[in-house]
Amino acid sequence: MANACAPQPSIWAAVWRSFGALPAWVKIWMVVILAPVNLASLAFLDRPSGAWIAALAIGGMALSWIALFYSRGFSKLVSAGHVFPWTPLVLLLIFARPEAAGAYGVYLTVLLVIDLISLAFDYNDARLWLRGDRTAVI
Repeated sequence: MANACAPQPSIWAAVWRSFGALPAWVKIWMVVILAPVNLASLAFLDRPSGAWIAALAIGGMALSWIALFYSRGFSKLVSAGHVFPWTPLVLLLIFARPEAAGAYGVYLTVLLVIDLISLAFDYNDARLWLRGDRTAVI
């Protein structure tokens, strides 16, 4: 039986342990693709709608970090953090895409594809969280 007075691991330790418990493909997706593509929006702040696109791209990441710390690990709530900022971002890129040529145009297409893929998982995870699946991966 665990000691109720035993110290809890730091929030950073809990989050790191939870990250380590994720499947390899999820870790690769998040670290190699999802985060870098959304962070790259900062390179285009001076382009048409660049500040809005960066705010929405980074906003989805920020809300997910808040959910990550709230849950003390990767729960379905973390994915839900993407839904609110990235849904308008994707709609903007589909229906009101700014004029973009060269690297910016390519970037907007990559951002749209990556965030659409993410949202396909995120909507389901948000639904599961709302239905009571609140456990964090540990």
